[in-house]
Amino acid sequence: MGTTDNGPAQPRGRRTRTVLEQQIREVRRETLREFVAYAERFAREHGEPGTLSLRHLERLVAGKGASGKPVGPPRPATARLLERIFGIDIAELLTAPADGEAELDRSDAELRARLTSSARVDNQVIDLLEGQLSSIRRLDRQLGAPVAHGETTAKADQVTALLQHSLMPARRERLAALLSEVCTLAGWQALDAGNVSAAWHYYERGKFAARESGDPSFESHAAAEQAFVLLDIGEVARATELLLQLRRRKSIPRLLSSWLAAAHGEALAAAGCRSASLRVFDRAAQLLPDTAPSRERPYVVLDAVHLARWRGHALARIGELEAIDVLTSALNKLDSTFTRAETALKVDLAAAFMNRGELEPSQRYAEQARNLAMAIGSTRQRRRLVLLNH
Repeated sequence: MGTTDNGPAQPRGRRTRTVLEQQIREVRRETLREFVAYAERFAREHGEPGTLSLRHLERLVAGKGASGKPVGPPRPATARLLERIFGIDIAELLTAPADGEAELDRSDAELRARLTSSARVDNQVIDLLEGQLSSIRRLDRQLGAPVAHGETTAKADQVTALLQHSLMPARRERLAALLSEVCTLAGWQALDAGNVSAAWHYYERGKFAARESGDPSFESHAAAEQAFVLLDIGEVARATELLLQLRRRKSIPRLLSSWLAAAHGEALAAAGCRSASLRVFDRAAQLLPDTAPSRERPYVVLDAVHLARWRGHALARIGELEAIDVLTSALNKLDSTFTRAETALKVDLAAAFMNRGELEPSQRYAEQARNLAMAIGSTRQRRRLVLLNH
């Protein structure tokens, strides 16, 4: 009987053959089978496409295949999965481990290097990182998660590493705020791609980072976006209550207060609470600043056009006939770079025309929305279109 699956994490007297095996058996104290199960969960929760079978892992940790020849590197997706789990380059994972004393020296050197690197992070560097996030947002809203999600998750890992090794409180607060915003973007991308577990995970990371930012608005924003995960899995009552509690918090900027009210209005519409939903949308309009601050944080996309689009979605959801006029006006005024928003808007128009019994325009908008959803990889909007026909 072998020790690979059910034996001890490190068989007595056996020297680990690769850094990968050392990390699994000696650091994580897991059998290979246990690690394969963990890797599957990690990939699912983090939206990673990489896969890892027990047989493949056995070859990787041995450093050679059944023929005795050195094993080659795994597929890029699997390599990325392992690199994210261990924080170690795949080439290093497949090498033989160093002796214990050398390993300790290397570990000390790596920590000192990370501390030194993070110590170089000043306000100008954080400004640069924030600018990079703005560029990723532009890619995301126009081209969708297939183009932007990998860059977003890489940015989350990068900022996490800087935060974890930064010592100065003021720098940590700015990095924490930035990390919260990166994670909320990653969460929204995962939700749009139909991966609710990964979305939930990123929102949890966003909330955790927000607590160190020194600004409660970041946690409120991350938690409010997490409410949309609840809506998508049918937990409408929980989403509605969460958003109500978030709206009651103090010291929330005016623009975010308007955004939270609109989110609450959508949840109330999903719950079938027509009058309450419309009242909350009226409140959102009252709170909306005449001109949005140029550097409002946390970042939300909300102006008169987007609020009208949001209200139109709620009107369509509760079957109000005026939804068509509201949505059509919003579509005509929408910035053409907001492709995901345009997709959702056209799904709403398809629903609104269907509610009115006008099948031809409903089908036309549904087809346009379907093409856009395919182009930007929006599983979420494709699911909404499927539900229109049931």
